[in-house]
Parts: sequence; structure tokens; C-alpha cells
Amino acid sequence: MNNDQDTHKRILIATLLSFLFFVMYDQYLMPKQTVQQPQTQTQTQKSNNNSTQDSSKSAPTVTDTTVIGANHKTITEPTAPLQDNSKDIIATVELPQMRITIDSLGRVDQVTLKSKIQKDKDGNQIQLFKKFNTLRPLEVRYSNANVNSEAFKTNYKSSTDSLIVNSQAQKLILTQKLTSTTITKTITFYPDAHYDISIQSSNKQDFFITPGVRPDAAADEFVFKGAVIKEFDNTLVTIDDDELEESLRFKDAKIVASSDKYYTTALYDIQNGLNVIVDYNKDGNPLIFIAGKNSLNLHGYMGAKNHRQLNSIDPELTSIIEYGWFTFIAKPVFIALNYLHGIFGNWGWAIVVLTILMKIVLFPLTYKGMMSMQKLKVLAPKIKELQAKHKGNPQKSSAAMMELYKKHNANPMGGCLPMIMQIPIFFAMYRVLLNAIELKGAEWIFWIEDLAIMDPYFILPILMGTTMYIQQVITPTTITDPMQEKIFKYLPILFTFFFVTFPAGLTLYWFINNLFSIIQQYYINTVFEKTRAHEIQEHHKK
Repeated sequence: MNNDQDTHKRILIATLLSFLFFVMYDQYLMPKQTVQQPQTQTQTQKSNNNSTQDSSKSAPTVTDTTVIGANHKTITEPTAPLQDNSKDIIATVELPQMRITIDSLGRVDQVTLKSKIQKDKDGNQIQLFKKFNTLRPLEVRYSNANVNSEAFKTNYKSSTDSLIVNSQAQKLILTQKLTSTTITKTITFYPDAHYDISIQSSNKQDFFITPGVRPDAAADEFVFKGAVIKEFDNTLVTIDDDELEESLRFKDAKIVASSDKYYTTALYDIQNGLNVIVDYNKDGNPLIFIAGKNSLNLHGYMGAKNHRQLNSIDPELTSIIEYGWFTFIAKPVFIALNYLHGIFGNWGWAIVVLTILMKIVLFPLTYKGMMSMQKLKVLAPKIKELQAKHKGNPQKSSAAMMELYKKHNANPMGGCLPMIMQIPIFFAMYRVLLNAIELKGAEWIFWIEDLAIMDPYFILPILMGTTMYIQQVITPTTITDPMQEKIFKYLPILFTFFFVTFPAGLTLYWFINNLFSIIQQYYINTVFEKTRAHEIQEHHKK
């Protein structure tokens, strides 16, 4: 049947199903994408598809500080095997939040987080890198293949084998003497986990330094994992794992970071910018290299993508936290959630209060949509009469129904458009609660000891499904098609099934959202019935 009423039904069903599809697609199926900037900002170069990666490396060439003509093979192809002693630990740095070990090639071998909530499923303190990742933070590679080959056979020397950073910054000096050059890394570690690094070469050898491969501490989650580059004009480029097929170049970048769901290793120079090449390994994962010549001064950070901590170091670092399509809405949502946490001191109650506030702010839209649905329900019998009367003449049927809508001040789209307008906010909340490391280890009440993982007793998913069903029962509908009715009937079951594995914080949000939707719907139903009764009474008087 081709009329406005059918269009209304289809839009309503499409809205609900699109939300379900988005959640399923985003969680399980969404392909990773490489976002490339226009050629004026980022130049790309076709790669050598036959190149491979082994346990040692070489680097591209640079002229001054501008990356030029290096191909994929020169940056990832091995030139000499690593020595067995390359993983010897020459220095350990103890910070309040983490322990950092430096290996004999002057790289960060491992970062072990100390917080009691930063533990894996086996109860061990989280370590950011897997043992067999060969590209480590602060690794230096040379454009000259001979120098590079020697560098991967020559150990660094450290100014100390143990450094304790409590209330004041401390320096660690790493030195590597090669035949044609001496490289010196001076690293200043700060108690808040960021650091400054100055790299000096005794002659003008072209070199690159890297933040290393991304942390691999939250690899079991279906969320963004890859590289984030913030350019000097504040353009944000995200490059997902597994998808990079050509080298990307950035003449000026403020921040480069390799990230998984919760953790990152980043290098940045907000004031002067960085000259960067993003290459890839045999799996299509991005590898970030920063060009240097003679000297290079940078800042860095390794650890959790905690908004408050990153903001305290430099507000621009919060760009590393990636929320996907709805970042422009998700960031204000998180700021509001963070503010409420400051008031209540509990992330669970912050979610509850923010959800309620959002329902209150959006209530005018909700009210308009729900009242429109009530009017359409009342008009449903008359609409059927018009359809039967003008059967075989869709144009006349549509014109008659539009006249009926106008007479009763009903909008056939009124119930759907407010709902559609709210969907971006729901999606933004979904992304925030899925990605916020602040929820890791955060308790709520009774049985919820960690809002970042699924409800161990499935109580919240069941409550969510139950409230969704109740909301469905008390919400007026004009749907008469049996197939459409079945779809609506089974939606609560489908949502419950998929929310079983979702983080408890996300399920809590959806449960509270449903609960207050029921309250609002009950209120609107009551108001409408009173209004309707009054109209009937006035009609009889006339």
C-alpha cells in the first residue's frame, strides 16, 4: 500500500532496525578504514607489494627535515639479523603509574602498569607490548643501510641502570657509538607518565624515530586499533590496522600515536610539528616514523588513554581518544559524564544521572513524537475507511488522508522524525561507554564490580530487555502488517541477546533510558487520554 501511513510505519521500523544493525555492525562487522587527507596535506606513494618484514630494519632517506622518496621496502626490509642480546635490559625506570624497561638497542622494551585496576583476566599487571613485537617505542633507524646494519648490532650504554621518578623529573641518557656517528638520547621522565626526548647525532646522519607498534593490551575488543595523526591544521587522521596499502606522508603533524582500545604510545610536538611517514608491515598495520637530522626534540607519552590525565599534560592530547563517526557529539557527552563523575564520585551513578538529564532535555522532541503517535492511533480506523473507499486510486487516497491529518492537526512523520533526531546522541553515548578506560575497574552497586566488562550475572541485560518490552506494550502503534508486528515483538529478545556481552556501563545506560522512556510514555498516555476525553465531552455538548 503506497501512502503516507505506510511510509510512517516503514520509517519507524527502519529506525529501530537501523539502531540494532548499527550496534551489531559496529561491534562485530565494521570494516576498518584508512582516512586519507587531500594531496595538499598528505602525499601518498605506492608501495612495493613484494616487500616483507623480518626481525631487523632499515629506514627511508630524508633531506633536511622533509620526508622524500623512500619506498616501502627500505623502511621495513631487514638489513642484518638482530643479535641475541638485543633484548638485554640496560635500564629500569620506576614511575608512580608504571615501570618502563629499556633494552640494549635503546628502545622501550616493556611498559608495565602498576594500578590495581590495570590487570588482565588472569590477575597480572597489564603490559602494553607483546614479546614478539619487533618495532618498539624510541627505536632509531638510519637511512644509510650500512649505518643501520651496524646500529642493530651495537648496544647502547645507559647513564644508570635504575631510575626512580616520584615527585620530580629525572633524566636518563642513552648513548650508542658507531663507526661514523654517535647517537645520544636524553630522556626526561615526569611523574605524570609523559617524557621529553632529545636525540643528538654527532654528524648529519638521516634518522627516524618511532613511537613503536601500538599497545596490544586490549586486543580482544572490536574497537578502533591503529594510528592517529593530528595535523598542524587540527585535521585528525585515523588509520586502522590491517588496511594500509600505501605509505602516507605528513609534512607537519602535531601528534602521532599508536593505539588500541584503552592504551597508547605517542610522540608529539605541538608548537613546531613533525615530519612523518606512516608505512605498513606485512599485515597492513601502520608503522609511524618521524624524520630527524642531526638533532630532534620531542615529547612523548605511554599509557592509558585517560581523558583527565591527557588533558592535564596537554589538552590537545585528548585527540588520541577516538570515538568513531560521532566524535563531534561523543566528546561533549564524555565531558558531561566526567563532570558528573566529579560530583558523584561514581561512574555508574554518573551514567544514570547523565541519561536522565538527556531524557529531560530531549523530552520536548519525545513529547511531540509520542503525541503524534497517539493521534495517528486514534485516526487509524478512519484511515482504513479512506483506503477502502479509494481503493485502486492511490492519489485520491493520499489526498483524502492529508486532508484528514490537517483537520485533526496530525503529522504522519511526527512520530519518527524526533526519534531519528535523537539517534546520533544515542550512538555517541554508545561509543563513549564502549571506549572510556575510566570505566575499567569502576564499581557501581552490589554485583557490578567493573562497568567496562559484561554483567557477570546478566541482570542488567535482562532488565534492559524487560523494560524494552514494557515500553513496546504501552507505546501506541498503527502497525497492522503481521510481519511488522513480529519484528517488533522479537526486538526486545534480540537486543537482550546482543547486550549480554556488552560492557555493563553501556547496558546500564540503555536500561535507564528505557526505564525513563516508560515513565514518559505513561505520562503522555495519561495526558492524551484526558485531552481526548475532554474533546469528546465538548463534542457531545455541541
